[in-house]
Amino acid sequence: MELFITIFAGLFSIINPLGTVPIFVGLTTNESKINRQRTCILTAINVCVILIISFFAGSYVLNFFGISINSLRIAGGLIIASSGFALLTGSFTKHKGMKRSSVKADLEKRSDISLTPLAIPMLAGPGSISLLITLNQLHRETNQILIIVGAILCVGISVFLILRSSHFIVKGLGASGINAISRIIGFIVIAIGIEYISSAVLDLFGKLIG
Repeated sequence: MELFITIFAGLFSIINPLGTVPIFVGLTTNESKINRQRTCILTAINVCVILIISFFAGSYVLNFFGISINSLRIAGGLIIASSGFALLTGSFTKHKGMKRSSVKADLEKRSDISLTPLAIPMLAGPGSISLLITLNQLHRETNQILIIVGAILCVGISVFLILRSSHFIVKGLGASGINAISRIIGFIVIAIGIEYISSAVLDLFGKLIG
């Protein structure tokens, strides 16, 4: 249970579906209720598929490029910390590349936004992917793998529920409320990133001393 809570909380904080709520509302304002629900379901499914593939295929990518687990921890920690900093400073949308004119023009032509930009890169971005690759190297037992997959599925369910309730969330919290929650989550995400970097540095330092 402790492993499940740790992974679920970490993934949920990094993915930050609440930060995607204003963008989802803006992109689906003119859609019918049925189409919005369909987009919510497909987005949640896409997020789960991307994260599960990242978890199981990540080790092969590391072996192919000869990347050590500590190098991945440091790189992933930097990505996670930068995402947290973007949340903390209110520049999450810009950090994800959603303010580029070319991206906006592309979005206007899209009929299906569940895969891009919602599932990737808004939700399942480099931070969550690198975190799962690291977890794959640290937890190799069958019960641990099942727990991690379960946590990923629960994150997907959370994404669905939050996106489905996005219009109510916007009305209830408002832009300032969502922004405040995102900043709090951003602080947690920065701490997660620094924890990964520090653990990798301490491990490397210990090996050098040894």
